[in-house]
Amino acid sequence: MEFHINWYERLPSTNTFLKEMVKLKRQVPSGTVVAAREQTQGRGRLERQWLTSANENLTFSMLLRNRVDACKWPSATMAAAVAVNDLLQSEGISAVLKWPNDVLVGGRKICGILSEGFSGGLIIGIGLNVNMKSAGHIDQPATSMLIETGERRNIDELLGKLLTYLDLRLGQWLQGGFPSIRKNWDEKVPDIGKPVTVSDGGSMRTGILRGFGENGELLLEENGALSSIWAGDLSV
Repeated sequence: MEFHINWYERLPSTNTFLKEMVKLKRQVPSGTVVAAREQTQGRGRLERQWLTSANENLTFSMLLRNRVDACKWPSATMAAAVAVNDLLQSEGISAVLKWPNDVLVGGRKICGILSEGFSGGLIIGIGLNVNMKSAGHIDQPATSMLIETGERRNIDELLGKLLTYLDLRLGQWLQGGFPSIRKNWDEKVPDIGKPVTVSDGGSMRTGILRGFGENGELLLEENGALSSIWAGDLSV
């Protein structure tokens, strides 16, 4: 995939900005990347905030034009998470993956991913904590590459490295869907076979995590019956 990188000093949300680009300019090519050195209104799942101080973290969104069925879109997020894990592993950081869209180190969130579909493709937004010194301002346990290793990193160089891994993993996903990255995903999910709870809005379901379906849906065993769950927050 050929990437077209657009850096901005300050944006409210890279996902929102890229969506507006697509609406206004129909010829925005696949592989277009919008990256912000400071993000003031970033969003995660359930409209959670994901804010970035100037030159502290890596926040960007990329456009992936495709004709993949909408039912397969959620697993694109999982493919992107595998790519983030590839990057962290290359930087000496051991991470695990949490369905559907988080990357954790030592039980603390280091990366969140938000994918949004539209007619003709997907926008995949990634927020990776890089040079953040403290996580005290975040409303959940969080960490960064700096906290884990004591080393600061060049944000521009890190984006280039991550795009290489995204090219590989999303290329696999485009060719074979979730099954093409299942092994890489499953081996980094520590909770398969364990009791878990999945909450979504006001509902809460508890059972045994039995793995993931053909499109990345969570398979939950409840009282001997297997259910497919497409969205929610997973906790052990």
